[in-house]
Amino acid sequence: MNEQWILVRKGGDYVKMGKNLGVSPVVARIMKNRGLEDVEEMKHFLEPSLCDMHSPKLFKGMNILVKVMTERIKAGAKIRIIGDYDVDGISSTYILYRGLTFLGADCDYRIPHRVNDGYGINIRLIDEAHADGIDTIITCDNGISAREQTEHANDLGMTMVITDHHEVPFEIIDGEKRFLLPNADAIVDPKLPGDTYPFSGICGAVVAYKVILELAEAMGREGEPEFKVLMSELTENAAIATVCDVMELKDENRAIVREGLKLLRRSKNMGMRALIKANGIEDKALTPYHLGFILGPCLNASGRLDTAQKAMELLLCNDPQLAEAKAVELKEINEKRKQMTLEETEKAIDQVLSKGEIDKVLVVFLPDCHESLAGIIAGKVRERFSRPSFVLTRTENGLKGSGRSIDAYDMYEGLTAVSEELSKFGGHKLAAGISLSEDRLESFTKKLNDNCSLTEDDFKEVVKIDMELPLQYANLDLCNDLEKLEPCGTGNERPLFARTNVTFISGRRMGSSGRAAKYRVTDEGNKVYEVTYFGDTDAFEEYVKSVYGEEKAILLHSDMLVNISLDICFQVGINTYRGTESAQITMKYFR
Repeated sequence: MNEQWILVRKGGDYVKMGKNLGVSPVVARIMKNRGLEDVEEMKHFLEPSLCDMHSPKLFKGMNILVKVMTERIKAGAKIRIIGDYDVDGISSTYILYRGLTFLGADCDYRIPHRVNDGYGINIRLIDEAHADGIDTIITCDNGISAREQTEHANDLGMTMVITDHHEVPFEIIDGEKRFLLPNADAIVDPKLPGDTYPFSGICGAVVAYKVILELAEAMGREGEPEFKVLMSELTENAAIATVCDVMELKDENRAIVREGLKLLRRSKNMGMRALIKANGIEDKALTPYHLGFILGPCLNASGRLDTAQKAMELLLCNDPQLAEAKAVELKEINEKRKQMTLEETEKAIDQVLSKGEIDKVLVVFLPDCHESLAGIIAGKVRERFSRPSFVLTRTENGLKGSGRSIDAYDMYEGLTAVSEELSKFGGHKLAAGISLSEDRLESFTKKLNDNCSLTEDDFKEVVKIDMELPLQYANLDLCNDLEKLEPCGTGNERPLFARTNVTFISGRRMGSSGRAAKYRVTDEGNKVYEVTYFGDTDAFEEYVKSVYGEEKAILLHSDMLVNISLDICFQVGINTYRGTESAQITMKYFR
């Protein structure tokens, strides 16, 4: 139990707000909890629209990019897109490729190989482009750190255009940040110092999407019906990338994901339809969960265990049978990835526990782990120990790895402070990629922790509770009202409620693995409710044992009277069984 429960308390006349908005006071309160301060903001939140998206003209470097790219397109110059191998990189590449070819560009694309090339553009890719007669390179979802590579392209007489969304590298001189920008012909990145774009929390695919919108307007083609159809399809890719790159579902991201989910249900992309079918979700009401945990990982897996080229080929496929075969292949690759991840995660957790005292920043070395899995495993280690976590593996060129952080620790700044230990690093506050020589592993780990100022309180998971709610109000009417807050995800989490002194009458495990359970409970009066739990049922038993003794722990899942009282945090949603809808209460935390 390493959690800190916090009840969010923000004042407001929720009854009045609810009446003005046509929602319940509960929904009005939750929107206030999400940082929405007035009714006008809340209206936009409840009815997000692509029409309200920020103008691409607001990017600091967009006018220069448009000038450079329109000249190159009109001159018939050969253009090469260089993306990245994750979902955001694949989606960005696809968006630029489809958009630029529609606008008449002579272009192709390359996606770096995760193992052979590593993250982002490199000298080999530039030399290859030059040898192929490429005049202009445009990056997506990478490039903001490519100072050396950009200089090399300049020396070869090539035009270099960068579109990215990552943090700009910097160095500290006399206590001040000095940003290290590549000397490109044009740069569009919402995180550029002094950028005027109103919302910096967009992914690389959305940056690419905005680039195509602005180029089309500059070339007088934004009003063509064919272009509108194209951008409608590309909204799907921007939505998938937004969710899979863990962008907050706020501001224009909310409109992109909401519209993208609608479009995906009737996607015109043959490859995407095949992938949806291969995963058996063609009849489901798609949510961010399906993007982040089903479709996205299949696209991602190609870049992890094989080549992201396979994902691009699927998205560009126009043959139904071939699309079906490619979709099945990606699903199979992802199943293999999941099994490998499970095995290596167990090793990582064992390694942390075997050291006794747990570091503030965890650095796990798995020499034989496939390097593409490092980020996923780092995320699972972070979840297990509530600490910033790096997972490193051995490669031909030294150690490579990925890190995943907690809210209290800026991982990019932490790495900047020990950059002398690293061959290469990049990323942002919550995630990073690193390379270093093996003989630096011990000193890197020590310096990283010596420079870390996290306290024990920082390692506690903060559980933000929207409001206390008696179980009698967790009904179908509330579920339908909460649907108005969708899509929920990062930055707009599903509402979380709490109830104290809930009596657990009896319980039983569900499913063949027993990793889920259902309980009969009551909180007041004589009414009995069902509560479902999809967490660690063994850990729940251990907690009950620690508080109420072994006898009660044995009874907890025996379907016999257990009669214990706990505080719970829960979510409510609609459960459909044989055509009948009912409210489902799902326990998330207990104490």
